[in-house]
Amino acid sequence: MDNLKNLSNWRLEKAQRCLRSAQTLFNDEDYSSSANRSYYCVFHCMRSVLALQGVDFKKHSAVIAYFRENYIKTGIFEKNLSDILSKLFTIRTESDYDDFYLIDKQEIIVQLENAKYFYDKIKDYLDNN
Repeated sequence: MDNLKNLSNWRLEKAQRCLRSAQTLFNDEDYSSSANRSYYCVFHCMRSVLALQGVDFKKHSAVIAYFRENYIKTGIFEKNLSDILSKLFTIRTESDYDDFYLIDKQEIIVQLENAKYFYDKIKDYLDNN
């Protein structure tokens, strides 16, 4: 059990580093990269929760589906985290893979706020479980 807790903590620290990077990239007006790091903050947050069960997946879609099914639909986390996750994933995917996708400053401000909110909810959960 200690190994799972250590893995969970490591993944949450990784999420925190992604959040800090997202803010730095935003400050440098690199909005696409900031969106990427915002999403990865949330991704590592989800994986930090799954680590406590010894669960992991190779595909992002599987991590997201499992987290939604076992933590959002069950009421452990509020439903708006699913909406935040969808928006972060969509914008990250489009900004990473669409050559001409432009993200504006206001949109990335929302991305950063959502990533921080998601991180805070996961941290509170992990601190209390």
